[in-house]
Amino acid sequence: MEHLKHKEKVTIMIAIIGALFFAAVNQTIVSNALPKIISDLGGLDYYSWVFTSFMLTSSIMTVVAGKLSDIYGRKPFFLIGILVFSIGAFLCGTSETIVQLIIYRAIQGIGAGLIIPTAFAAVGDLFAPRERGKWQGIMSSVFGVSSVLGPTIGGYIVDNLDWRWVFWVFLPLGIVAFILILKLFPKTERRQNETIDYLGTLFLSVTLSSMLLAFSWAGTQYEWSSPMILSLFAGSIVSLALFIWAEKRAKSPVLPLHLFKYANFTYSNIIGFAVGIGMFGGLMYVPYFIQGVLGYSATHSSLISMTMTLGLVGASAWGGNLITKTGKYKRQATLGLTVSVVGLLLLSQMDMNISQWQLVLYLILVGFGIGMGLTVFTLTVQNSVGQEYLGVATASTQLFRSIGGTVGVALLGTVLNTTMKEKMTSFDSSQVPDESKATLAKFQDPNLLLDHTQIDDIRGQLPEQMLPLFNELMLHLQVALTHALSNVFLLAAIVMAIAAILTFAIKEVPLRSQNETRKVEE
Repeated sequence: MEHLKHKEKVTIMIAIIGALFFAAVNQTIVSNALPKIISDLGGLDYYSWVFTSFMLTSSIMTVVAGKLSDIYGRKPFFLIGILVFSIGAFLCGTSETIVQLIIYRAIQGIGAGLIIPTAFAAVGDLFAPRERGKWQGIMSSVFGVSSVLGPTIGGYIVDNLDWRWVFWVFLPLGIVAFILILKLFPKTERRQNETIDYLGTLFLSVTLSSMLLAFSWAGTQYEWSSPMILSLFAGSIVSLALFIWAEKRAKSPVLPLHLFKYANFTYSNIIGFAVGIGMFGGLMYVPYFIQGVLGYSATHSSLISMTMTLGLVGASAWGGNLITKTGKYKRQATLGLTVSVVGLLLLSQMDMNISQWQLVLYLILVGFGIGMGLTVFTLTVQNSVGQEYLGVATASTQLFRSIGGTVGVALLGTVLNTTMKEKMTSFDSSQVPDESKATLAKFQDPNLLLDHTQIDDIRGQLPEQMLPLFNELMLHLQVALTHALSNVFLLAAIVMAIAAILTFAIKEVPLRSQNETRKVEE
C-alpha cells in the first residue's frame, strides 16, 4: 500500500486511530464505573471476572488475528473487530446480571483482540520502517489518552446518568470508524497456499487461558500452592509443549517459531514482557500510595496519576518523530527504560512526608521513560521480519506485553499482601476488645484503605474509648502500606532495569525506506 498518496495514507490513519481509540477507551472507561455497576447487578465475588473475561479473549485473539490478517489482509479483520466490539459494548449496556456482563465483556475482548494488533500492523503496510516511528508513537499515545479520558468519563456517567451509558456513549465513534475503514482502507488479495492452523490455535488458546487464569487467581482467589493454581500451571506447560509440537508440523503455523531465531524479534518480545510487568504491574499500585498513605480522594488521586500518563503520551509522540527523523532507535530504547528505572527507584523511596510535587516529578519520569522506550519495540519487531509476517510479528509484541502485565499484577500483588501481613504482625492488639477485633482485622486488606467512606463508617461504629487505638492502627497501617509499596516499586524497578540492559542486545538494523517482502535480519 506504499503506492498510495501521502494524503490518502493520512486519511486512512485517522480512521485507524479512531478505531483504536474506540477499543482503548472502552477498556478503561469501566474502571471507575464498575463499583456502581456491581452494586446494581450484584455478584461482588465475580468482580474480577469483568476484567478477566475481556483479557482472556483479547489475548487469545491477538495472535490469531495477526496471522489471519497476514493471509486475508487487514481490512476484513478491522471491520469484523469493530462490529464484534460494538455488539459486545451494546450488549454490556443491556446486562441484567453479572454473568451476562462477563459474557458480553468476553465478546468485547474478541473485538479488541482483532482491532488492536491489526491497527499496528496496518502502519507497517502503509509506511516504510523509517516512517513508522512517528505513527507508532501517535498510536501508543492513544492508549495514554484513553487511560485519562476513560475513567474520568466513566466516573462522570455513573454519577450523573445511568451506568449503561458507559458502554453506549462511544458507539457512534465505532460506527464512524467502521464506515471510514470500509470506504478508505484498501482491499488486499488473499495470500495463496496458506492454510489455517487450527491445531496450533487450539493449543495456544489453552496455554494462554490456563496461564492467565493462574496468574489472575494466584494470591487472590486461591493460594499459589493450591491444587487449582498448580493444575492451571501444569495445564499451561503441557499445552505449550503440544503447541510447539503442532507448530513444527504445521504448513502455515499461527505463530511461526522460526521468527524467534531473529535476535531482535526475540529480545524485543522479552523486553516487552518485562516492561509489561514494570508498567502495568508496578504503576497500578500508585493509587494505593496516593489514597491509602497520603489520604487523598480518588478524584485527587486520578489528577496526580494523570501526570504520568501525560508524560507517556508526550514522550511517545516525541520519540516516534525522533526515530523518523534520525532513523536511530536503540539508544532511545535504552535511555527511555533507564529513565523509567530511575523514576521507579524514586517511587520506592517515598514516605508519608513526600510532597505532591515530588510525587508528580517521579511519575512524569516514569511515564516519560516508558513512553520513549515503548515506541521502539513494535518497530524493531516489524523491521526484523519480512512483510509476509508483519501481522503475526506485530501481534506478538501486544501479546507478550499483555502477558507481562498480567504476571506483574499477580507477582507484585503477592509482594504487597505478603509484606502487609508481615508488618501487621508487629501491631500490639492485646488492648483491642474481642468484639472489635473482627472489625479492625478488615484493615489488613490494603484495598480497604482506598475506601475513605468505609473507614469513616468503621470509625463511627467504634466506642469513643477505642478511637485513640483506632488512630494508632491507622498510622501503623499507613507505615505498613508504605513499606509494602516500597518493595513493589523496587521489584518493578529491578524488572525494568533488566529490560533496559537487554536493549544492548538489540541490533540496530537500518530502517528501510521501502517495504520489502524478504526477511531483513540475518
